[in-house]
Amino acid sequence: MSPDKPFGQTLASLAQELRIRNYSRRTAESYLHYNRELLRFCQKDPRAIAVGDIKNYLDHLAQSRSASTVSVAYNAIRFYYREIWRRSFFAYLKQPKKNKYLPVVLSKEEVRRMIDKTSNPKYHCAISLLYGTGVRVGELVRLKMRDIDWDRKLLRVCQGKGKKDRLVMLPAKLQPVLARQGQLKPAEEFLFTNGRGGRLTEATIQKAVAQAAARAGLAKIVTPHTLRHSFATHLLEAGTDIRYIQELLGHAKLETTQIYTHVASNIIGSITSPLDG
Repeated sequence: MSPDKPFGQTLASLAQELRIRNYSRRTAESYLHYNRELLRFCQKDPRAIAVGDIKNYLDHLAQSRSASTVSVAYNAIRFYYREIWRRSFFAYLKQPKKNKYLPVVLSKEEVRRMIDKTSNPKYHCAISLLYGTGVRVGELVRLKMRDIDWDRKLLRVCQGKGKKDRLVMLPAKLQPVLARQGQLKPAEEFLFTNGRGGRLTEATIQKAVAQAAARAGLAKIVTPHTLRHSFATHLLEAGTDIRYIQELLGHAKLETTQIYTHVASNIIGSITSPLDG
């Protein structure tokens, strides 16, 4: 590739295709990033890229990045060369194997301590909603007053991951405080706002969750997604059908939801250890 040819111009067709297919902004940025980095690594025009070049780049990533990152890069590069350039060489490039980790799950008592130790009403409500509905932190900060369906006692998650709408339950314990917010804020306003009237950021909520966990004396690393994991696991332990949990979480595949069967304590804990036999 000519050193003075901009990579942005080279990848313009990829950016256009991602827009046409309505990929999320985050996915589009990721796909463009890894394809740009591949071309910089190889210093070649996209038409000159071969299987060996891609293997060398993925191997380069694998030496310093996680298996998950390498997998994302693989998907990004495969999309570009298979969908844009119609290259077939990905038949000879296998998907990198991902490491499998069990999600960190809190007990109900640990969640209660976190909530009880949060005195700020805004963060108290935010942490309660994360656990009480299982929404992602990015979905939480984009909730608007209009998304509360008071007649049906439901919360509408608009354009969540995968650009899909879904409904989740509206916890009865939070209905009084949400009703007060409904009297103070117009329908188009965000549920969680900062002092300037804009919506809270994901980083702000992440910090509030971490601080709540510290105040509660939890030794585990707790993030907003930990509360989502706990929501799903506790529902499964209570006997909720896993397909309903799948719908509440917004998972496209049941296999994604089934990971919670590996951490549900009433399933694993009901088996007697041979030491106790």
